[in-house]
Amino acid sequence: MQLDTTSDSVLTADNHLIQSFADLDALKQNSARTIIQRGKGAFVYDNEGRELIDGIAGLWCVNVGHGRRELIDAVTKQLEELDYYSTFYNFTHPAAALLAEKITSLAPGNLNHVYFANSGSAANDTAVRILHHYYARRGKPNKRQVLSRLGGYHGSTYLAMAMTTPAYSAGWSCATDLVHHLRSPHHWREGEGKSEAEFLDDLMLDLEQTIARIGDDNIAAFIAEPIMGAGGVIVAPAGYHKRALEICKAYDIKYISDEVVTAFGRLGHFFASKDLFDIEPDIITSAKGMTSGYQPLSATIISDEIFDVISEPGEKFLHGFTYSGHPAAAAVGLANIDLMQRERLPEKVRTTGKMFENALKDLIDIDIVGEVRGSHFMIGIEFVQDKQSKKSFEDSVEIGNKVAAAAQERSLIVRPLGNSLILSPTLVMTPELIDRTAGILRESIEAVAGIG
Repeated sequence: MQLDTTSDSVLTADNHLIQSFADLDALKQNSARTIIQRGKGAFVYDNEGRELIDGIAGLWCVNVGHGRRELIDAVTKQLEELDYYSTFYNFTHPAAALLAEKITSLAPGNLNHVYFANSGSAANDTAVRILHHYYARRGKPNKRQVLSRLGGYHGSTYLAMAMTTPAYSAGWSCATDLVHHLRSPHHWREGEGKSEAEFLDDLMLDLEQTIARIGDDNIAAFIAEPIMGAGGVIVAPAGYHKRALEICKAYDIKYISDEVVTAFGRLGHFFASKDLFDIEPDIITSAKGMTSGYQPLSATIISDEIFDVISEPGEKFLHGFTYSGHPAAAAVGLANIDLMQRERLPEKVRTTGKMFENALKDLIDIDIVGEVRGSHFMIGIEFVQDKQSKKSFEDSVEIGNKVAAAAQERSLIVRPLGNSLILSPTLVMTPELIDRTAGILRESIEAVAGIG
């Protein structure tokens, strides 16, 4: 069947598509939409043929860049050999088994067992379900509650959305009875004049007091992103994760490190938990960059200790998805990791990612830029009316949307988030493209601010 991909046909057909996190009423009224037609390297191209720098890598995903033949061929070859088979019951297949082995060889510590799903949301739901079962088998069925953080993002399924910062579920229902949110670790916005070290002490006190209030015998897990992503690219004070893990261990609370965004090279390592933050969590969840977005795939990677309990005789593992370990997704995961290792992409990111970080942090001299935060190819820019007081713009101003629109006019896609912008480009950005991106951002912010 020949698809009609002309702009008019696509926009007409798009009336039947429900977009994620969109203003659906505005879309009904035919508000402007961008049709992305194709991609190549660090760029995507719209329906008019305009070249746009993909400053968000699709959605934190396309780490190795668009149109990589190695990944496309891996999917094609796998589909020709085995299009689909499940990993239910006693069935397995080479792609899923080999990818599980590969991922555990890259993960820290004794994280030697992988459950595959098809999204970060499902990976995080899986982590909690496994821990509920784990504690029940240990004779502690009341350990079900989850500690999360204001500003965190862990997905949009019913449980994952409850673990996400409440702003994302306003007006919606989710499993709030299972989740408790700790203070945001955003020092610049929440530190109240305290040093970073003093603020860290406050955050750890909040963690201990929350555990005391709920009761450690009722808490299964603490979940945290090494760097918060969709909550605004928030970097916790130095030492935060290590101290939080120590407290969790003292109370028999399992630590879930949500590396859906930070894994597979975005911060210069395959996993950031150990290499950048010096922790060996009980569970790591990942997705996005694991296949560079070429196929939907996620992983819940669990410790030997947890696996030994849930694999004891007497009960089955009653959890599963139809597409867990899908052959094509697993095959592209293997090809993606092979490509990243062969091209030493994480090692290159330690240089180019720092170039990107430093180039964007130079934007702090613009009057309305209050903070530029993040690390490597994961950066947030927050806009303020007044730097001294850190006063935010009113929501009605839509400052993030205005800067994002100005940037897109100048051929750069960025993600607006209230009074902030998020950038998470492909990891194949060259120094020249990094400079061009920073220049477009400066022009766009100054244009919106009325400077010059």
